[in-house]
Amino acid sequence: MSLRVVPGTPEAARPLLQASHALMQSLFPAEANHYLSLDALRAPGIHFFLAQSEPNAPVGCVALAHYPGYGEVKSMFVAETARGTGIGAALLDAVETRARDLGLPLLRLETGSKLHAAHRLYDRAGFRPCPPFGAYTDGPYNPFFEKHLA
Repeated sequence: MSLRVVPGTPEAARPLLQASHALMQSLFPAEANHYLSLDALRAPGIHFFLAQSEPNAPVGCVALAHYPGYGEVKSMFVAETARGTGIGAALLDAVETRARDLGLPLLRLETGSKLHAAHRLYDRAGFRPCPPFGAYTDGPYNPFFEKHLA
């Protein structure tokens, strides 16, 4: 599969984001779902990326939310038919590259407790468990991870 990760828009990833939201809603209670709406993904300080296969069909997406002192990985999703092909790692690499370009010393993320494949991906990429950050609170459904970039 020919793959490229490029800056994109949430609109171009609408089917992926809808599939991601549906999956999260099927696995976790509403209070444990912290995904961003399409409007929120268009806000200033959000950097959005698409993984595209030939012929330019989006097969994955991710966002970097830029906060003072760190970046947060948001809306990471890979189409079920494209999982296991390295797309997740390529998306994380794009986010990390942008975070470094922005001078951010740290990447953080919140994910779902049942998303074991995602946990393995984050571990392989150098993310380690951390306490809740920002407005998040501790709970049984949402582990937190971080990666120091400095």
